Amino acid sequence: MIPQQIEPVSALEATYKAREVEGVLDLYFFRPVGFRLARFFAEMHMAPAGVTLLACLFGIIAGHLFYYRDLHTNVVGMALFVFANALDNADGQLARLTHRQTREGRIVDSLADHLVFASIYIHLTLRYLVAGASPAILLLALAAGISHAFQGAAADYYRTTYLYFATNRSRMELDSSSLLRSNFRSLTWYHQPWHRFLLALYLNFTRQQEMLSPNLRKVREAGGQLFGGQIPIWLKSRYKSLASPALKWWGLLMTNLRMLVLFALLFIGQPIWYFWFELIALNALLVYLIIRQEDMADSLLEVAVRWRDSA
Repeated sequence: MIPQQIEPVSALEATYKAREVEGVLDLYFFRPVGFRLARFFAEMHMAPAGVTLLACLFGIIAGHLFYYRDLHTNVVGMALFVFANALDNADGQLARLTHRQTREGRIVDSLADHLVFASIYIHLTLRYLVAGASPAILLLALAAGISHAFQGAAADYYRTTYLYFATNRSRMELDSSSLLRSNFRSLTWYHQPWHRFLLALYLNFTRQQEMLSPNLRKVREAGGQLFGGQIPIWLKSRYKSLASPALKWWGLLMTNLRMLVLFALLFIGQPIWYFWFELIALNALLVYLIIRQEDMADSLLEVAVRWRDSA
């Protein structure tokens, strides 16, 4: 038997989650910039969480600058938002570069992302309220923000599952709500308030994901129960062939497309349409992808059950 040749991985690519889940803008801009920033922060002995907080700070300031009806001020906000996004890439790359990946780090990173977009939503809403818009814009912004949260949760769930089943990289433990609930109950508010708070947020986030994708949740559970986390070659190949075509579409629910659309609307002075973009275009894409994903997961479950019955 000829041993399988493993392609050498560059220092930059070693800091990716996996090349196939990275968007074009990530591969050719944010990841290279993030890698240089990660190496700088590593030399400064800065923790990934510190980089996350720095990204959050710049992102919140960027959101505030979108409040003003002045294009020059908005452009400064755009530049800060791009820098915040580069830092957001750098924190994960720093964690992988220095082998400091933790569940807590992933939770803090997700929380920081939500705070940045909350700043954007709040300041865009205030921009219109001060200009005399109807208070109904509050409901529009809230609906868009909730939609954003569900879209991000579903996209993260899909990509994390893909990394687990279809690649040799990022073999992180797949968290389930039942496991997280058990961990949460083992902590106390008196002794570990910060860890319990973060775990409460993460538990709620994971419940959202499982609610949106029940069949995919069953596939994840089957991977652990039937194979003990050691995914066989045949299942990895089948999952990859079925899931890969949708990756580019799931990528549209991540930050980069939102950023580009928001910038375009700020340039023409109509950022209110960003809320409608979230509600109509991205929600329609989410529904389509979930239906497609659940059909795929259902077919994989059938294969896994046949394998179990024949074993």
